[in-house]
Amino acid sequence: MPTITTSNTGIELFYEDHGDPAHETILLIMGLGAQMTLWPDELVAALVGHGFRVIRYDNRDIGLSQKFEGAKAPSPAWQVIRKKIGWPAKVPYKLEAMADDAVGLMTALEIGKAHVVGASMGGMIAQLVGINHPERLLSLTSIMSTTGNGSLPMADKSAMEALVAPLKSLDEEDLVAHGLNIARNIGSPGYPPDPERTRERTLKSVRRSVYPPGLPRQLAAIIDDGCRRSRLASVTAPTLVLHGEGDPLVKLEGGQDTAKHIPGAKLVTIPGWGHDLPPELIELLAGHVAEHARSVSVRAREPA
Repeated sequence: MPTITTSNTGIELFYEDHGDPAHETILLIMGLGAQMTLWPDELVAALVGHGFRVIRYDNRDIGLSQKFEGAKAPSPAWQVIRKKIGWPAKVPYKLEAMADDAVGLMTALEIGKAHVVGASMGGMIAQLVGINHPERLLSLTSIMSTTGNGSLPMADKSAMEALVAPLKSLDEEDLVAHGLNIARNIGSPGYPPDPERTRERTLKSVRRSVYPPGLPRQLAAIIDDGCRRSRLASVTAPTLVLHGEGDPLVKLEGGQDTAKHIPGAKLVTIPGWGHDLPPELIELLAGHVAEHARSVSVRAREPA
């Protein structure tokens, strides 16, 4: 299996490497409780077709990457209360450590700089790479993500409840039903998923890996990281923010706030897009990411 140990955090990550190694790299970072395969194969192929090397990987505690078996995460409600009164709860690991994983993966693969692209929690991780490791970014793309500021509109109740709902069992049919319920509640209102295609993808994901304990630990890392507004002011990488106008989980205001607090960031919003990567939008999204990356490369080659 293509696993590698990060050079800095010592975490074993499962990854896939697509395209010509001589081309500039796009590093894809996925979100909360989501395996790398949630980046559609079609999107990866489209980015390779645009002339990039594309790497996607499972974050720690999910998919086929290293698990933190037995580590206890605080309850989200208790963690939020403690943070508000200035008594942060102890968490299994920090979101910054997950950003360090991304950089460590790059180093282990002998990649000096990359176009870092993150979705949802992956967008938060990508932001932290930009904050803490600016020398490793060619560009930053934050997709359906946010600054973590608590004053922004909250997720729709149905979307959040579906995401954190306890599993009925580890029976395959119950796992598939759980995944389909999430897809229904966080998906794009303008691009409703095809039931058969969604079921097939969900079943494939379930058969690849099931690891429920990882989600609360990742969620604890998100809550612990808090608001990144002030830290985002230090981001120097050319930044693109992509967000759906119909996102029920991370509201549009999250993307707007991200673009507002990263100097020079460009915001692109898409009507009808929710918190998923529908097939109808693959070419459009790949085009935006590739165009942003190419524009950075062109600027870098221009004489001063």
